Amino acid sequence: MKTEWWKRAVVYQIYPRSFCDSNGDGIGDLNGIISKLGYVKELGVDVIWLSPVYQSPMRDNGYDISDYRAINPEFGTMEDFDRFLEQAHGFGLKIVMDLVVNHSSDEHLWFAESRSARESAKRDYYIWRDGKNGGPPNNWKAWFGGPAWTQDKATGQYYLHCFSPYQPDLNWEYPELRAEIHDMMRWWLDKGIDGFRMDAISFISKPQDFPDGEAKQYVPNGPRIHEYMREMRTEVLSRYDVMTVGETGGVTVDDAIQYAASDGSELDMIFQFEQQELDGGETFKWNDRKINLAELKEVLSRWQNRLFNRAWNSLYWCNHDQPRIVSRLGDDGEYREKSAKMLATCLHFMQGTPYVYQGEELGMTNVPFADIDDYRDLESINAYESLVVQEKRIAKEDMLRYLGRKSRDNSRTPMHWNGGTNAGFSDGKPWIMLNPNYVTINAEEQMQRAGSVFAYYKNLIQLRKKMDIITFGDYQLLLPNDQHLFVYTRSLLQEELLVVCNFTPNEQNFALPERFCGAQVLISNEEDPVYGGVLKAFGTAVFYIKK
Repeated sequence: MKTEWWKRAVVYQIYPRSFCDSNGDGIGDLNGIISKLGYVKELGVDVIWLSPVYQSPMRDNGYDISDYRAINPEFGTMEDFDRFLEQAHGFGLKIVMDLVVNHSSDEHLWFAESRSARESAKRDYYIWRDGKNGGPPNNWKAWFGGPAWTQDKATGQYYLHCFSPYQPDLNWEYPELRAEIHDMMRWWLDKGIDGFRMDAISFISKPQDFPDGEAKQYVPNGPRIHEYMREMRTEVLSRYDVMTVGETGGVTVDDAIQYAASDGSELDMIFQFEQQELDGGETFKWNDRKINLAELKEVLSRWQNRLFNRAWNSLYWCNHDQPRIVSRLGDDGEYREKSAKMLATCLHFMQGTPYVYQGEELGMTNVPFADIDDYRDLESINAYESLVVQEKRIAKEDMLRYLGRKSRDNSRTPMHWNGGTNAGFSDGKPWIMLNPNYVTINAEEQMQRAGSVFAYYKNLIQLRKKMDIITFGDYQLLLPNDQHLFVYTRSLLQEELLVVCNFTPNEQNFALPERFCGAQVLISNEEDPVYGGVLKAFGTAVFYIKK
């Protein structure tokens, strides 16, 4: 297997709006990030994935871009960005930018020109169609609710938007549009960035007959998607030593093997969402469903085994679009730190590139939002308006409970730097409420404590850098039907690891396989793991033998 740098890397995602505010306006910014680069370096990661800082009206927190070559003034200036890039590189940190090219903002100059007339030179930069039977071209629904088409009064035609009406979809069928995007990508890469995380990239190819039905059946992984990705590789990516990861909703393992094939013809890796689907998190998340451990093991193990030597995995529990993993899969009360360490161990010893979302390394939790007015997330607000106010399908108290469990805003509240005013995030009022538990859960406290979640993540990351078996070893699941324990091995030549994780708040019986009796314990959240054949509440341990 080839040893590209990103296979050994660990990525840290920064959501700029909520990371650190340098000027007191309550919004995180580039200078705030610069001030915390030493912290990121101390954690031991190699790459920062920076969520969008481009010019944007911020209707979807920057995933609605109005100028791909400008910085939003909320975050600073292009000079601030250049300084951020230079200083990050000075710390040995690579920078991966978000690439949002399934859609733009409706305030982009391309769209202003496109909608001006049917004869506009940029008309075909977007997807315009005549209506049908007095309504939209088809019956597709948008991901954020409502129809996926909006009629523009100036020309009478409808434009497609898979997300919100403020985010019109770009028309990748049009060669001139693809050339514009390629040129923009080269512009950023020539600046010195180290790669792209590609937002909703599996949506860029649509079937041109636009049939009625579920948009989620037709939009992801459309007919020309792999042609477009190979063209992007040829025209842009092959000319730079960079890392690419695609956000690819709706992919199967077989799709992933095409997107992230080891021959390097398209992307380096993708984000898949099967594990998020286990509680409805990617289709209809507004419920009390919990992830079933046996199902989770089946999904993660299938991706580990099927991609081995064929494509590369990305490993993640959470990001800016997911609730906090300690609240979702662990325990955000008595066993918060133990379950945070257990979840980190389970993920970081698998094969793939791990992603750590800001605050995950502290065991940050979901947020006690009181009412819909506390939320800022477009998806959450739209869902409440649609399901509670308009359709009355869900009672208010039930919807608020679902939002409290699964809203994207759970991960978007400010980073906890210390226990002081506004958690050290800002001198001004933060743009979204703080989680009040910042007084006890914060970076300053954890960096001073040897047994903290932060210290544990540092240890995990250092082990990955030292041990080839974590990067290259094969994977085997044990106890597939056990509803309490997640146990697997990694093997490479004469070395073997046994990873044991208790996903419950109760003690679980576990007898070490004979060959691991007396093995070295690489890392554990227990002083004496598996003592007497018992793994304690949310206990985890990794055992190592050399044959």
